[in-house]
Amino acid sequence: MIEIGQLALFLAAALVLAITPGPGLFYVAARSLAGGRAEGVASSLGTGLGGMVHVLAGSLGVSALVLASAELFAALKLLGAAYLVWIGLRTVLAARQAPAEIPTGSSVGTRRAFREGVLVEALNPKTAAFFLAFLPQFLDPARGDVAARFVLLGFLSVAFNTGADIAVAFLAARLRQGAASRPGLIRRLRQASGGAMVALGIGLAFARRPSA
Repeated sequence: MIEIGQLALFLAAALVLAITPGPGLFYVAARSLAGGRAEGVASSLGTGLGGMVHVLAGSLGVSALVLASAELFAALKLLGAAYLVWIGLRTVLAARQAPAEIPTGSSVGTRRAFREGVLVEALNPKTAAFFLAFLPQFLDPARGDVAARFVLLGFLSVAFNTGADIAVAFLAARLRQGAASRPGLIRRLRQASGGAMVALGIGLAFARRPSA
């Protein structure tokens, strides 16, 4: 079991980290601005599933293996960075090409938004590094099954992140509706969210492998 004090500290830290902007949050914002609330929520659920991939991999030691290997880390890092840059560029180009009278163009549908959300988060090795560096601080091997508690804390962290993403989806969708009469504004917002994803992708490409 986990001590109440330790759990409260973990939940507070997880909440702060959940509202810190990252690739998943910017992807959700971009999808919500382009396709509305349904696509935003679908992409939020996708990033949540992508986060659980890292949690389960971490509990099985796969993430530790990736972080221990410079080659595996570099491959996953570059793949994730390239995918994030591609999504960002596509968002920017779609926003520029959208007709002025249709500010809500480039909807991809909820299924595709969900799939891309999974990939955006699952291909981010910094998420794996976060779970492996953060969660063990709240795990005491003397208190029982470490892997099970790793998954429990990881699930709680992912739930916080998903909740924050869904909140962003609702806010961005509301902004999209309110700006329907101002297509120039919504276009600039979509370009900004796409540009943020490109910047995050470039930053991820230069991320260093955590020290052992």
